[in-house]
Amino acid sequence: MDKITRLASEKGVVIFSKSSCCMCYTVNILFQELGVSPVVHEIDQDPEGREMEKALMRLGCNEPVPAVFIAGKLIGSTNEVMSLHLSGNLIPLVRPYQRAVS
Repeated sequence: MDKITRLASEKGVVIFSKSSCCMCYTVNILFQELGVSPVVHEIDQDPEGREMEKALMRLGCNEPVPAVFIAGKLIGSTNEVMSLHLSGNLIPLVRPYQRAVS
């Protein structure tokens, strides 16, 4: 769990993902479209991936991936992220992490 907490706090938007997960890809693309470059941790590529998956579940993720953290706080998985986006509440959360448009 310490590793998850440490990694989730390393940048404004962090996604724990699996390389074969289409929903993980979709959530990542959503953030890219919003002008945010999240840090993506592919837990299936990490030797401690099984433990990380269990830790994410203990933190409250219904599905272990995608697990989205904003400002070190667990937001949730695809459903929570999409609900926030559709209600207009996601952009205010990520605004501090958006790239400047030139």
